Amino acid sequence: MRLQDYRALSFDVYGTLIDWEAGIGGVLVPWAAQVGLGLSEEELLREYARDEADVAREHPRTLYPEVLARAFARTGRALGVEVDEGWRQRLGSSVPDWPAFEDSAEALASLAERFSLIILSNVHREGFAGSNRHLGMTPSAVVTAQDVGAYKPADPHFLALDATLRDLGIAREEHLHVAQSLFHDHVPAARRGLDSVWINRRHARPGWGATPEPRGQWSYLAEYPSMAAFAQAVQDGEEI
Repeated sequence: MRLQDYRALSFDVYGTLIDWEAGIGGVLVPWAAQVGLGLSEEELLREYARDEADVAREHPRTLYPEVLARAFARTGRALGVEVDEGWRQRLGSSVPDWPAFEDSAEALASLAERFSLIILSNVHREGFAGSNRHLGMTPSAVVTAQDVGAYKPADPHFLALDATLRDLGIAREEHLHVAQSLFHDHVPAARRGLDSVWINRRHARPGWGATPEPRGQWSYLAEYPSMAAFAQAVQDGEEI
């Protein structure tokens, strides 16, 4: 099947389109320096990744800013340092300021000429609206954790995706999920039999960064190092 044969693309946002590691690290690193922790950004992100996933799983209806704040508090306790309210709120309110990857907006504009674009994001509506100021998207549908009362890798985003595709008159086999996180996206996509491609933003770096190591089985039809590379593959009529 050629990439051009699909009619709809769904996207994870944070990690795929928005550089959430830069956003999170932009708070964790100065905090660690202030409290005297001699840890690198990679070490801090690795510690934090587990805590955010755990808080999101335990509190599925909590809005994302509070998930961030609670996760930060857990990370501090694990490292032996309390995180004060100011730092917790600084991370919680930072989502709209997280930068887009340099290629995201241009790639999305190119893809929008051919596909319906759907957002499947682990944030709240206000957070995505802030991030979309960097992306300039006009998606056909937006599904957030706030909408479904859960966080990926749980199924509710993908159940909502099925309903969205039906509303758009698009068959499941005409849809492709585009995401960076194996943990949050490719494991549940495989579980639900969805086609997907991996945008491997960390291809030049070892480890998982702010994303937990995946649990369970995952699959993807193709791997690209960036959104620019994926958009070019579409333009070239690449088969997958």
